[in-house]
Amino acid sequence: MVLNLVWVGFILVGRLQYGYADGTWNEWHALFDNGRSAWLSEDNGAYVIAFDAPAPADAPAPATLRAGQRVLADGRAWDVASVVSAHLVAAQGELPSPPKLQGEFTVVDLRNNVGEVGTLDDSDPKRTAWSVGRAVTLAELKLQGLKETNEKTLSGRAVECPSCGTALEVKLATTQSITCPQCKAVVDLSQGVGGDLAHYAQNNSGTDGFEPQIPLGREGKLALDGPPMAWQAVGFLERCDIPESDEDETTFWREYLLYNREAGFAFLVDSNEGWSWVRPITGVPQVTKKGATWQNKAYRKRWTYSAKVTWVQGEFYWRVRRDERALVIDYEGEGADAALRLSREQTGQEVTWSAGRTLGAETVADAFAIPAAQRRAMQRDAAPAVNFSGGWNAGAGKVVLIVVVVLVLMIVLANCEDSCDDTRRAFGESSLEYQQCRASRGSGSSGVRTGGGSYGGWSSGGGGHK
Repeated sequence: MVLNLVWVGFILVGRLQYGYADGTWNEWHALFDNGRSAWLSEDNGAYVIAFDAPAPADAPAPATLRAGQRVLADGRAWDVASVVSAHLVAAQGELPSPPKLQGEFTVVDLRNNVGEVGTLDDSDPKRTAWSVGRAVTLAELKLQGLKETNEKTLSGRAVECPSCGTALEVKLATTQSITCPQCKAVVDLSQGVGGDLAHYAQNNSGTDGFEPQIPLGREGKLALDGPPMAWQAVGFLERCDIPESDEDETTFWREYLLYNREAGFAFLVDSNEGWSWVRPITGVPQVTKKGATWQNKAYRKRWTYSAKVTWVQGEFYWRVRRDERALVIDYEGEGADAALRLSREQTGQEVTWSAGRTLGAETVADAFAIPAAQRRAMQRDAAPAVNFSGGWNAGAGKVVLIVVVVLVLMIVLANCEDSCDDTRRAFGESSLEYQQCRASRGSGSSGVRTGGGSYGGWSSGGGGHK
């Protein structure tokens, strides 16, 4: 049956913490005023509320499933979103049954096209546990007694960079990885801060990495399919696609991790084709060979490629791994909905869908108060050198085409680092196009692809659900 939530008062009376290869996640036992209980679980930087139920007769065995697979459970079709091997780390408060602190078990998250989350686990060898839930926000839950937004998660526990000793200021409760502001090492906090912290030095394609155009820590007011809200830039990633052959070109793009206390996380994407935003979704779209349907909107498939992270700064709610790769499929809306974006990413045993839409560069610049001198670097669809007094026409199109062809030929035919000077003069020294040109020259790539990029936000490791 489909889950319908009727909100009544509740209190969080217990908590379980689970561990797995990429970190930990929490589940809180919620006791409602009507006597019913549920589980509030962390999910990819957001939350899911779920209710236990008897396992359906057609439920598959958790250990037999793999991410991306379509299965039948409770008479309905589900997509397998993640499969993890987990163990119970800690328990506190009131719980509906005694916690089992020994042994590992398999937890499988299932998603369907009406936004539900189904969870299977085999922690009890005698029976498979089953629950059904859906995504919720803190605004919906209206929780009271939460810590202040700016309170440090690890207050009273010193966290130093294991590479250079710089003090690390951890601000978010969900942080699994953080970069050192001094040496740029990526520090893994997913297993806690006791003992030696795992870390690695970054080695990306640019000199000391590409600095974000939106300063980390800055807040901007954006309307992301809802009323305008204050979003803070807390993380920054540079990513690139992985060419399938030596003849293919490499494209770089940037993603900003945005945070709002009530709404959770979102990604602001800066690619060759302009700016867009996406947020992880709980459900799964209906997919065909040529496209997908989500919330009654049709999307066409555009790109399928492998991608990896080349540079990170800030805090992240997942464990950032060196050169971790993802298989990405990007979709875009059709007709009047051409601004819509949809993306599927698979990393190992996890599949994440994200949805959003395009944004104008000026909208982003205004929201985050970017100085006028830096705004040209944010314009991805650069204006032609020729100024037309009228609208677009065939003659103007030919002129623009000639300008673009000449610029591309100059980049491709040049044989030294100075070949990027033309791109720098056209787009600016801080522009993504100029940085890509330098990166491509340094890595031996044949040039800069004018299309591509990612519509999806990176998301790896969100934990399971009770």
